[in-house]
Amino acid sequence: MYRIISPCRSLCVSVRDSCAPIMNCYGYPWPRILQCDQFPKDHLMCISSVANLQNGTSNEGRVVPRASCTDCELEEATSSKELLDLFCKSDFVVKVRLSKLNSSSSVLTMFFLGSRLEVLKHGPLLGGEMRSRLTLWLERDATCVGNLTRNHPNGGTFLLTGTVTGKRLLVNKAFSWGKRQRHLNQAARKWKSHRCRG
Repeated sequence: MYRIISPCRSLCVSVRDSCAPIMNCYGYPWPRILQCDQFPKDHLMCISSVANLQNGTSNEGRVVPRASCTDCELEEATSSKELLDLFCKSDFVVKVRLSKLNSSSSVLTMFFLGSRLEVLKHGPLLGGEMRSRLTLWLERDATCVGNLTRNHPNGGTFLLTGTVTGKRLLVNKAFSWGKRQRHLNQAARKWKSHRCRG
């Protein structure tokens, strides 16, 4: 009598973590039929991930390379004038608080948006659309989010600027916002009365 050998949960998680961000970049969510919780934990009657076969350890806690729709790094603000010029060139400028999620194998993004969202410029978006678009960005651009939070493992406050492409936000420049960020505070205050040239 034949029996189908299914994948182990570790194989599903490994494939999902490396493929889903790329799929999301092109607008395809991870299929419900492949939710990893439905597969059995590793045992001899399922196919486990290669990493598990090589070292005998669980995938949980292992760092998986993440794909990115666009790459970004934290920048240093050198002057409020430079920031104001950047604000003028950007479609959107927003101050966000990212907070760390409790780890879960069914969630790709490790952070969520805090309740307070300060939109300095919404560009072609309606003011109320910014939160939902940022939530999509958190889910779809794991590399960028990882770069921003590399030195802020529990989250932090960031200023994000970028462009709007269809329904997606592309973060082009990002800054860590703290009490010592004098230029960011000055630029945010001046922005309300600032007039962009051209």
